Amino acid sequence: MAIPLATVTPIIGLRRLQSPRSNCDAAAAARRLSGAREAALFGLKFACCRATAGWDRRPKPARALMVEEGRTTATVRIVTVVGDGSVSPLKNTPWEQVIRHTSTRLKWVDEGIEMVVFSDKATQFSDTRHENLVRELLCSDMLVHVAINDQESIEWLHKNSDSVPNIICFESSPDLRNKLGGSFIHEKGEENMFNRLVSIAKKGNRSESTEVLETVSSAWERKALQCLNSCSPTDQVCNYRCIVSYESPYLEAFSLCVLQKNNCLELDAEIPSKPIVTPLYMFRGELLSHEVAEDLFIGWLDNLEWSWRVIAGQNPAYDQFPCQYQLFYRGKAKGSFWYEPVFQVRTQEGTLVWRRRKYRVRRASVPGTFYFSVLDNGVVSKEFWTIIDVCDDLSWGLFHYSGAAQVAGLSYTGAVLVSPDGNFKPELGGQRLVSALEKCSIMDWELYRVDNCSCNNPPLGIPEGSRLHSKIELRNQRWIFAVVMQKESSLKGSIKEALPETLPIHHILSDHHS
Repeated sequence: MAIPLATVTPIIGLRRLQSPRSNCDAAAAARRLSGAREAALFGLKFACCRATAGWDRRPKPARALMVEEGRTTATVRIVTVVGDGSVSPLKNTPWEQVIRHTSTRLKWVDEGIEMVVFSDKATQFSDTRHENLVRELLCSDMLVHVAINDQESIEWLHKNSDSVPNIICFESSPDLRNKLGGSFIHEKGEENMFNRLVSIAKKGNRSESTEVLETVSSAWERKALQCLNSCSPTDQVCNYRCIVSYESPYLEAFSLCVLQKNNCLELDAEIPSKPIVTPLYMFRGELLSHEVAEDLFIGWLDNLEWSWRVIAGQNPAYDQFPCQYQLFYRGKAKGSFWYEPVFQVRTQEGTLVWRRRKYRVRRASVPGTFYFSVLDNGVVSKEFWTIIDVCDDLSWGLFHYSGAAQVAGLSYTGAVLVSPDGNFKPELGGQRLVSALEKCSIMDWELYRVDNCSCNNPPLGIPEGSRLHSKIELRNQRWIFAVVMQKESSLKGSIKEALPETLPIHHILSDHHS
């Protein structure tokens, strides 16, 4: 599921949702956006600050101190102060841990960004931490407050942050105010995403301007664009839900013309180069080849009606949709390979609808890495996928992706945890899965659980003449048996004795129906 028109501003990849306590709580979790949404707003506000704020407004002593300590004035320095003992909505992970992980991710976006993190306890004791905080504040471009509510800390920060030109506050006391470019500011509503088109039209030929404005005015009356206007540009979940809820030939034609062909918003984005993750090296005791890597993607297809089902993912805009089925298969043409995700969307009216996309897949130079491309609602998205690990019996897999919708100005990264049935089991993967997540620099609290509770009648199936596995064989038929039992649970009767692992799937089906 690419994210074409979901966002029209570059956003730092800090968007995470709280993982629900059960699969069936996913919809509710999607509405609990307070902590994650503020992180997203931080990304946008930081990008704006970096472009518009007066970075040279630091007092001369501060700049002199930076030179003395060998720091370059080109580096963007951020100081984040976190309320001691504060807890985030991300699986109740301490805010300090979340922010320290965020500082690492910021380096993936731009090596010139330096963020140091302090507990607000550093404001209350005269020790090394206190001295370091004072020194960093003198040299910082931005101060970020996270969950600061202690009155003593608030008063200290008021007195010691005058030299900081930009201040952003999350989940903190209203006594702490935002500041941009040296001036305290009040929050304003988000700008209409098409206002920029109007300004572009004014610069050009009059007849062309009129035509553009008429096109926009006409298209604006359609539900999809009205829905998008109600979303914050930083809320990818809201934006992409609008896209997939109201997708139509009209929206696709509009996006294809305005964004993809003419790039009227003049945006640009590249596939992120970080984090650098290495693919699976060995599978079942042998070096991974391109053919086996493709077979791992194909997974359970042919034995089941799908390759994999998604248990959880890292990117909420990509992975928040219920009932995600993955279909990988080889095409009729030599060397062709395709990926078709099938997933549900809850529309703004509350109804569930099925959606399906089709990606072209090409091998990259290293086995286990692939290039994906898709035309999604008129906008091309390109992605780089890596098979991080797949268990020998195909009981689970972890795939990492980095992507960009260039003309939408959007870059993104994430990962999906998959299994044959999409159910999460606490023992799944064990230490091997923990190690696989560490390869991607992913914390368990970043994973968003997919709602796989009600997945009736998915529009599955692949084109006639498609080809599947060429090298590997499925060894654990118990997974197939479990999925079949789950699917056929409404039929009478049950199988009381476990079947041999080597029993083919058609025997399971014929015995069950008989």
